[in-house]
Amino acid sequence: MKKIILGLSLLSVISCASTNATNNHGVKVPVKKSASQNYWQQHVDYTMDIDMNVKTYQYKGIQKLVYTNNSPDVLNKVFYHLYFNAFQPNSQMDIRSRNIKDPDKRVGDRISKLSPSEIGFIKVGSLKQNGSAVKYETVGTILEVTLNEAIQPGESVTFDMIFDAQVPTQIRRSGRNNKEGVALSMAQWYPKMAEYDFEGWHTPPYLGREFHGVWGDFNVTLHIDKNYVVGGSGYVQNPQEVGHGYEDKTAALNIPSGKKLTWKFKAPNVHDFTWAADPEYIHDTFKMDNGIDLHFLYKNTLSDFYKENWKKVQPKTAELMTYFSKYIGQYPYKQYSVIQGGDGGMEYAMCTLITGKRKFGSLFGVTAHEMAHTWFQFLLATNESKHSWMDEGFTTYISNKAENEISGRNKENPHSGSYRGYNYVVTSKLEEPLSTHADRFHTNTAYSIASYSKGNIFLSQLEYIIGKENVAKTLKKYFTDFSFKHPAPNDIKRTAEKVSGIHLDWYLNEWTQTTHTIDYGVKSVNGKEITLERIGQMPMPIDIAVVYTDGSKEAFNIPLRMMRGEKPTKATIIEDWTFAHPTYTFTSSKTVRSVEIDPSKLMADINQKNNSFIQE
Repeated sequence: MKKIILGLSLLSVISCASTNATNNHGVKVPVKKSASQNYWQQHVDYTMDIDMNVKTYQYKGIQKLVYTNNSPDVLNKVFYHLYFNAFQPNSQMDIRSRNIKDPDKRVGDRISKLSPSEIGFIKVGSLKQNGSAVKYETVGTILEVTLNEAIQPGESVTFDMIFDAQVPTQIRRSGRNNKEGVALSMAQWYPKMAEYDFEGWHTPPYLGREFHGVWGDFNVTLHIDKNYVVGGSGYVQNPQEVGHGYEDKTAALNIPSGKKLTWKFKAPNVHDFTWAADPEYIHDTFKMDNGIDLHFLYKNTLSDFYKENWKKVQPKTAELMTYFSKYIGQYPYKQYSVIQGGDGGMEYAMCTLITGKRKFGSLFGVTAHEMAHTWFQFLLATNESKHSWMDEGFTTYISNKAENEISGRNKENPHSGSYRGYNYVVTSKLEEPLSTHADRFHTNTAYSIASYSKGNIFLSQLEYIIGKENVAKTLKKYFTDFSFKHPAPNDIKRTAEKVSGIHLDWYLNEWTQTTHTIDYGVKSVNGKEITLERIGQMPMPIDIAVVYTDGSKEAFNIPLRMMRGEKPTKATIIEDWTFAHPTYTFTSSKTVRSVEIDPSKLMADINQKNNSFIQE
């Protein structure tokens, strides 16, 4: 039976940044800069030793964390996330799930019913700053630490922690014994330093949504029952000792005779570390021509039907890796792992956890989406809690395009499902602005459609505004300028402006900070004269397809004045339309038979019925 992942030393990349250097894979990565310069980000180095008891699902941890304050600020406190504490009766995650109108079925009221042996927890036993004990208090899923000595700008300090933890019953993302029998899905499992950036500390309680983390290097030692296969973030440092498919087949294994194996991992320049383990994992390795190893871990107890799908998805995963590297930016690590586990599909550092009992189309689709998250939000590390649309939406955009091409579907608009979802949330009056914090949406429906569908449309509709080619260039420049950083909404907007030369502040504001809708209509056609009207509150440039009575056709483009420019187009560009004017009239060269607004259907017009006119 084959087992865990990784093996190979990766690139050397340094976190923090404003300028870029090129690593040994030809990828531009941030170079550390001083706190006095405009862009800064904090840095962490984790060294952890974990002893796991697979019978009690409890583990003991020793953590050494070197924290570097690259900010211009003096820090008197620091904060850690203790995510597993959410899986306890009466936690905020429990209460939120039992009170929201449309709870996630995976959660429901399950947390409220957990027994003491089924809950999750992380209990800090001791914490020292540079060798001296510090005061700390556990408040739900946050550890509040009052420092003995403030951390000065540019200073690095060492925190030594001892903690005990228990893996909860699988409910959301993390846990033990998921519905497919995977023993350990270990995400958000360790005390994790909270992010501090130009906005201050980011310490939201864990209610089941998304994450934000500090870039750094992880050295993790895991002691676990020798029958367990492990896979996850980073690279196995002792493959000859653990075997399970990681070892060099030409060298002899050196497996200890005790009941536990010691796994040693290194994960350089990541902002999280995840692993999964099960005694029944099959471990397959698919080697790409560019030197990247793809690892697949799935249970040997799956039926032959599901196992065959896991075999078939391996070359397709390589095609996905190639697609995303080509159209966004080169994947900078030497391994990626697709692991059966979790409760659906969720992205992590250099890996994903997905449920495995899927038809091939579903397995391919979820792999495409979760792998795309490597770029959005892993390498382009947006604050998912505040800007989930940049995470889920951009991932949906690029994975839709990748699936469409690789599967050979060749849909004219691979994002049509997102447009339908957006129209639903508008007509049902459930919509909330994209700028809403992920935990604050009134309904899960509003969150999901906003983040996945409307976030996707931000980019697909941008193709309509600035042109498909300019959006493609924008994504590449966005990756070049902001990978290994924490980009915010203004960063994608400014990147698109620099590429296209078009002003887009209005677009970012209207689409992400309001619930204004787009609704344009053909008001009248009189001979050669065409009058259009803006009914919705959100302005847009307008593409029009005109058919004349003699059968000839002509395309027109009406720029929006506040764009201060127009997209590259073969259409006839006519006078721009201001926001203040509710109607727009122009005269064509011939008598008109029919008019259609936006034949591409990339504009998210909520009422398509008034978008066309045919002269009787």
